[in-house]
Amino acid sequence: MIQDEVTFYGHPNVRSLHSKTAEITRDDHLTLRGDCIIGVRASKACADFDQNLRRRLRSNDSVVRIEIMVGDESFLINGKGDERFTLQNPHDIVIRKTGFVCPRTMSVRCDRASSDVPRKMVRMLQDTEERGIFRITVE
Repeated sequence: MIQDEVTFYGHPNVRSLHSKTAEITRDDHLTLRGDCIIGVRASKACADFDQNLRRRLRSNDSVVRIEIMVGDESFLINGKGDERFTLQNPHDIVIRKTGFVCPRTMSVRCDRASSDVPRKMVRMLQDTEERGIFRITVE
């Protein structure tokens, strides 16, 4: 089992409405078009993962668990790794319900997406001072 944590912050434009993806970004600005984004000012992007985590994420047999924690709230997403991952994007981390892969993709075939995040957590993430944790566990 390998684990890593990425911290991120809220933004007034967090809507968390996308039914197929969820994303955190290193960018500090978010437009209303970014309806899959749950947080900005992330401490890491795909390109920042260490080699051990990258190797495990690039396995078709890997089970990926993403726990999103904000205040006392937490939300769990389960997905899979994929040998096609490049994990080269320097700005974003995206998880997907589908099998689509691009340099921003960290997990595919996930059981939840941005639209599934509890609305209480989404309201919390509309505050720029609210800090979240994106905990990645790969087995």
